[in-house]
Amino acid sequence: MGLTLLLPLLLPFLTAILCLIAWDHPRVQRVLTLAGTAALLAAGIRLAAAVQSAGIQSLDVGSWQAPYGITLVADLFSAIMIIMVGLMGLTIAIYSLASMDAARESFGYYPLFNFLLMGVSGAFLTGDIFNLYVWFEVMLIASFVLLALGGEWPQLQGAIKYVTLNLVASTIFLTAVGVLYGLTGMLNMADIAQQFQHNSEIPEGLILTLAALFLVAFGVKAALFPLFFWLPDSYHTPPVSVTAIFSALLSKVGVYALARVFTLFFAPYIDTFQPLLLTIAALTMVTGVLGAVAQYDFRRLLSFHIISQIGYLLMAIALFSHLALTGLIFFMAHVIVAKSALFLVSGLVYRLRGSYGLKELGGVYRDYPGVAALFLVAALALAGIPPFSGFWAKLALIRAGLAAGQYAVVGVALSVSLLTLFSMIKIWAEVFWKDAPASTGSAGAPVLRPVTWAFYLLPIMVLVVVGVVMGLTAEPFFNLAQQAADQLLNPALYIEAVLPDF
Repeated sequence: MGLTLLLPLLLPFLTAILCLIAWDHPRVQRVLTLAGTAALLAAGIRLAAAVQSAGIQSLDVGSWQAPYGITLVADLFSAIMIIMVGLMGLTIAIYSLASMDAARESFGYYPLFNFLLMGVSGAFLTGDIFNLYVWFEVMLIASFVLLALGGEWPQLQGAIKYVTLNLVASTIFLTAVGVLYGLTGMLNMADIAQQFQHNSEIPEGLILTLAALFLVAFGVKAALFPLFFWLPDSYHTPPVSVTAIFSALLSKVGVYALARVFTLFFAPYIDTFQPLLLTIAALTMVTGVLGAVAQYDFRRLLSFHIISQIGYLLMAIALFSHLALTGLIFFMAHVIVAKSALFLVSGLVYRLRGSYGLKELGGVYRDYPGVAALFLVAALALAGIPPFSGFWAKLALIRAGLAAGQYAVVGVALSVSLLTLFSMIKIWAEVFWKDAPASTGSAGAPVLRPVTWAFYLLPIMVLVVVGVVMGLTAEPFFNLAQQAADQLLNPALYIEAVLPDF
């Protein structure tokens, strides 16, 4: 079982090292990355199957028994997220075969890509709060270089904003870890949770201060209101392959970390934080979607929607019921798939038309109806139109909000869904439905080889099909999310898996 837990870390690490060895051979790096991400997806499925059949799994690395050593832990939530890392890694690796330029490949795109996957996987699997900080820094370093790779001025501007705000968040995070260590003398998350449950000498005020510090630190990384402004200024600047992997995983790690610490450490204090969390969730949804409505750049519009969708995820954490946490997990998987598909469509449209500006585009439906259909399905899913996956995800959160009597945030969530649909319709009307401007008509469209079309379309089709399957056959996915929510709401299972002898 130890190898099952280690593989999601070892596979991207070894792939990155092999890519560094093959520095002067980009074709070898492409093959290695495809093989490594496919293996990571398989390892994630294997891990989820093991957790579902045998319960939460833990591994004491280096034979130092918890709580003194470094521990890896996988419950169903983290195992599901590892599957999403593998799925997104594989699809974007395929997409990169057609979309990534040779210059960035020569600067280390593929090693950095795999180091990023390793950092994300480590954040999902660590059972040590300091090592969560370490994995965040691995992600930050890899993502910063990916963001700046190529040296174009808009990228450098976005990268500077991105790294500055995230370094501030990392400092706050490290401060919280130091306070936590001073209070408990431990860094193992299961042991800290146990002490918070049974040690009445820990001042409640310090615990609430810690919760606030973690909320700010992870809130920056998750792009919560009012700490989100770095995201739309940076995510639209690099190549779309980089934007898509950032959209799929980076902000979701921040949400995952919030869910983990609030369910494990601060569950008894959730009522104290609920009004604040719900307010931040509503403001995140509203500002994100209004920013999207105001945009006329394809990728910048979608970047604002990342913020908007994060608001729904925080709403689920704030409601803190079984149905809400089930919706959190289902919604996170849904939005990773749907939003990534939309970003990849935007990259294909750019390749075909040479612009991300909505006013400069048009006629794509007439010239490329298949591309238009893929966009439409993903857009309807993101907006929450039945029977697509977004409908079931939002329905769970709306029902949880109504059950809790939180009618204001439910009203905001429904209104934001309508505005999301409006912004998707705007993209459809501008990019796909209206006639193309004379300067970007089909006469000037590039001729793509069949293999290039395949590398562009296959990842988009896979993600769209996954989203459709999640919508049309929602019950087994929802049941899996329910099992994961059961584990989140019962931290004793996590503690017992990590500390069986304590």
